[in-house]
Amino acid sequence: MSTMVEATLPVDQFALSETLAEYPSVEFDILRLVANGTDRAMPFLWASGEALDDLPAVLEADPSTENVEVVAELEEEYLLRMDWRANIRVILYIILEENATIIDATGSSDSWLFRILFPEHDAVSATHEFCTEYEVDLEFERIYQLSDSIRRGQYGLSEDQYETIVRAYRDGYYEVPRETGLKQLAEHTDVTHQSLSERLRRGHETLIANTLSPEFVSIPDS
Repeated sequence: MSTMVEATLPVDQFALSETLAEYPSVEFDILRLVANGTDRAMPFLWASGEALDDLPAVLEADPSTENVEVVAELEEEYLLRMDWRANIRVILYIILEENATIIDATGSSDSWLFRILFPEHDAVSATHEFCTEYEVDLEFERIYQLSDSIRRGQYGLSEDQYETIVRAYRDGYYEVPRETGLKQLAEHTDVTHQSLSERLRRGHETLIANTLSPEFVSIPDS
């Protein structure tokens, strides 16, 4: 049966460690990650944070990247595409050898958090053995069968998005007037105010896209 794993990896054992050291407030969210051969990966990812004007140049200088491309630039956000070559052995193994899928991944100054869908539970054990052999500190924080996550998965929400929206609802964030604010929610969920705001925004966008009919979503503004 398909198995979902939430795992963390120290930032110095994965891509973009030098960039995250220089920009400790930035957060990277992978949108899509494709393995190309056996020595590189090509991700699309969002970078969010404050004062990111020099971020593309810093990424170009990062030894783990090649061919950095700015796809879109928004206020305090970049959508980026690049090639990764260094410190990605475990991710290539997961994708190429175990036929697993990286559902989402978030990188901050401390670590990378991955949500990985393995086709079989045995692939999880094989990945653990691989990490032990090559001294990769991939920590499995949570392992559960895919059937356990159907309620949130049917709406396309990530684990963090689901739990944040539920917490916001229970704490009265959506009441009028509000019974709690972003600052209080951020303190309860142990993330920054900015990261929580971004997580809620993307969660709301995902809910709208996956619950409203295409005809409604495509109605032009009047």
